[in-house]
Amino acid sequence: MTEPTFATLVSRWYEENARDLPWRERGVSPWAILVSEVMLQQTPVVRVLPAWQAWLARWPDPAALAADTPAEAIRMWGRLGYPRRAVRLRDCAVAIVERHGGQVPDRLDQLLALPGIGTYTARAVAAFAYGQRHPVVDTNVRRVVCRAIAGEPDAGPTTRPADLVAAEELLPIAPADAALASAAFMELGAVICTARAPRCATCPVESVCAWRASGRTAPAGPTRRPQKYAGTDRQVRGLLLGVLREATSPVPRQRLDQVWADDVQRSRALAGLVTDGLVEPVGEASYRLVGDGPPLPVTLGG
Repeated sequence: MTEPTFATLVSRWYEENARDLPWRERGVSPWAILVSEVMLQQTPVVRVLPAWQAWLARWPDPAALAADTPAEAIRMWGRLGYPRRAVRLRDCAVAIVERHGGQVPDRLDQLLALPGIGTYTARAVAAFAYGQRHPVVDTNVRRVVCRAIAGEPDAGPTTRPADLVAAEELLPIAPADAALASAAFMELGAVICTARAPRCATCPVESVCAWRASGRTAPAGPTRRPQKYAGTDRQVRGLLLGVLREATSPVPRQRLDQVWADDVQRSRALAGLVTDGLVEPVGEASYRLVGDGPPLPVTLGG
């Protein structure tokens, strides 16, 4: 009798043990899956769940979001983190409406051409929304493949072309089976083959894992230093955005100056928000979320 493949072992485990997440339910729209994938980048599931539900309740399809303002997308994003994702998601919705009649495209090249949609997200939507055969490689998948196949404790900090090739070689030929395996690899890395405390005793591929066979153990500490937040420009940007999200009219610079005592850091953070297209100046001494209100007057040159 033929031994089950690596993908088969992980897929069987996934079908019995996968977390019950709403974007995995049968019949969920490609738009809902796209939104979940954007929100889940660098953000824990527990924080994404309520934000995803609220977002789709308000904007159940790309056309609904495209018809609203960037400012409302930023407000709805709340404190999910990395708020540029909200603006990019709205830009993506506008492009879907303009280029694809409001339907999330199913071709990988068209997904990759959407604003703010990169290698991972495009393949995730193609696989999980449309059941296609594409390697879907995030940090968790890279770690699983690196340990189980290459016998190394962890992968590097970024996804390389070789990572896509290595993951694709493990996928079943049938597209639907491949899409299931992609989800399974990701889940295994998220809950079993974790960075610092892998649960090898309950892993479905322990018996064929090259890393376990080598007798190696998990790294003593985190493979990457946790990012500092307190006192950083990210914290100051968040505080400034918090004031602007709550405002119903342009906020005077004087009010924003009260948010953080360090003038240089505060000014740098505010300038960064403007550069990133999240905030715009109104007149000489006020600011608002981008697109929040009537268009700003155009100043003609010459």
